[in-house]
Amino acid sequence: MAKKKNNPNEMSFLDHLEELRWHLIRSTLAVVIIGLVAFLMKDFIFDTVIFGPKKADFPTYEIFCKLSKWLGLSEAFCGDGPAFRVQSRVMAGQFSAHIWTSIWAGFILGFPYILYEMWKFISPGLYEKERRSSKGFIFIASFLFFLGVLFGYYVVAPLSINFLGSYTVSEEVFNDIDLGSYISTVRASVIACGLIFELPIIIFFLTKIGLVTPEILKKYRKIALVIVLIISAIITPPDVASQIIVAVPVLILYQISIYISKFVVKRDAKKERK
Repeated sequence: MAKKKNNPNEMSFLDHLEELRWHLIRSTLAVVIIGLVAFLMKDFIFDTVIFGPKKADFPTYEIFCKLSKWLGLSEAFCGDGPAFRVQSRVMAGQFSAHIWTSIWAGFILGFPYILYEMWKFISPGLYEKERRSSKGFIFIASFLFFLGVLFGYYVVAPLSINFLGSYTVSEEVFNDIDLGSYISTVRASVIACGLIFELPIIIFFLTKIGLVTPEILKKYRKIALVIVLIISAIITPPDVASQIIVAVPVLILYQISIYISKFVVKRDAKKERK
């Protein structure tokens, strides 16, 4: 009895693991290389970028100050900036912060390449029509990620830093913020928003594989609203204005995701009728 010939284009499980390993290695190398460049640009990364939201002349404070005056609201954003100092209380604190901040900078700036490597691994398993329909995935996903990063940096981070850095329970307590705590606040605001803004892309693929429909998204809109408010409460200061500022764009993204889901369902139904 003749043996069944294997398709030479098919890959075994171990071959897939090997392929995935090389994609991860290349992605990691990209993060390390970009992180090394960021490491050498210490003054710009820390003085201009990381500590930017702490300064009174940060654009967000100027805009919010003018807006609050125009609306006749509290002028909390008008002043000398958050009244706290940043300190390092660990011997290797500043060096460690320098290394990890460079790595995270490598991840953020290298995000499009990481998506590219991920796409190269996934795309061979898709049908030709699925690859065509997903054209522009890397560009759109990268655009949404960087849009979220900018929103986190210019809106969420300043709101958090201004509120938490200036909050006091007593005049006996002075805010000396640890360097790691300050950087983690900025990092969490930026990366969380970057990932949240990927919602339309996630909904697109979930709709493609049939796990999500426009009807489901509409049905659970109220639950989504509650989840969005909870997320806003986690990544922003505990005041209503800040939570609304963060919640509004996320809800807009959710509504856009419904339209995207509708478009995918209609297009797939049209193709099936042909």
